[in-house]
Amino acid sequence: MHDTVNLEALGVPTVFVASTEFVDAAEEQARALGADPARVFVPHPIQDRTDDELRALADGAAAEVVRAVTA
Repeated sequence: MHDTVNLEALGVPTVFVASTEFVDAAEEQARALGADPARVFVPHPIQDRTDDELRALADGAAAEVVRAVTA
């Protein structure tokens, strides 16, 4: 989240991507930093997924990430 906020401050369009487990934490962190970065959440968990499952998650989130970064 800090990197996202710092890059946005430099004018670099950025989207924070995390799993749904971190929705509340991301909102609290954004609030603490006084920021409202674009964010996209994918289904949790991540670490036990196969490469094909991870590719499917990325493919499923790609359009939302592009929309967020170009908004």
